[in-house]
Amino acid sequence: MKIIRYQTPDDQTHFGRLLESGQAERLSGDLFSGLSPTGTHDTIKKLLAPLEPTAILCIGLNYRHHAAESGAKTPQMPILFVKGTNTLQHPGDPIEIPTKMASHEVDYECELAVVIGRPCKNVRKEDALDYVLGYTCANDVSARDWQLKMGGGQWCRGKFFDTFCPLGPVLVTTDDIPDPNQLGIRTILNGETVQDWNTDDMIFNVPTLIEFLSGSTTLLPGTVILTGTPHGVGMAAKPPRWLKPGDEITIEIDNIGRLTNPVATEKA
Repeated sequence: MKIIRYQTPDDQTHFGRLLESGQAERLSGDLFSGLSPTGTHDTIKKLLAPLEPTAILCIGLNYRHHAAESGAKTPQMPILFVKGTNTLQHPGDPIEIPTKMASHEVDYECELAVVIGRPCKNVRKEDALDYVLGYTCANDVSARDWQLKMGGGQWCRGKFFDTFCPLGPVLVTTDDIPDPNQLGIRTILNGETVQDWNTDDMIFNVPTLIEFLSGSTTLLPGTVILTGTPHGVGMAAKPPRWLKPGDEITIEIDNIGRLTNPVATEKA
């Protein structure tokens, strides 16, 4: 099933199933305990990120070709960093270039996002996908100057700005994606495809990441795992290709859809 979260013209928020008419069939219940169709069709005023994450866990350098373009050695263990829930952004809403903590090197990263559906701790990779609710598109927006030069030796400052984690447009349940490591994944910047690869290039596949992240650690329902980006990031272009106000960036993943956001200057 493809699940959306949306606002109706009376500013109520619901989960639903997107219809060919452009309306949504409203779903009742809870995202984690189960949703059921109601037969009610709603006009969509605004499409929202498909969930409000309880945590956003991110994996760096998890594609072989991206590690190579970054000049990095292939990691022996997954590289973990985090984003705050403040970074969440909805489809269609702007990625904001920071001005107070000014950045001149804001980059895109198309990523497959994994959504955990039930409490998950010390899970074996053989069982890991049983704990997944579904998948969506993510853009791990990164201020490279803060990440690599001004962040004190860690990545979080460059990854933690408001609007730096667009998610959406839909949450696709696992019955429609039996193998998350067989998906085409792309970034399209102002109509030009700048990343175009496949999730089968992950160094640590989705089950392995869940086993690693759940070790001695409870992953709560609503935990979102960003699984890394393929090669083609703006930092590696010659000259580098940084996001700027007026750009439009789209993340596209097979069987999920297209997540599009404009780029703007941070609001005062």
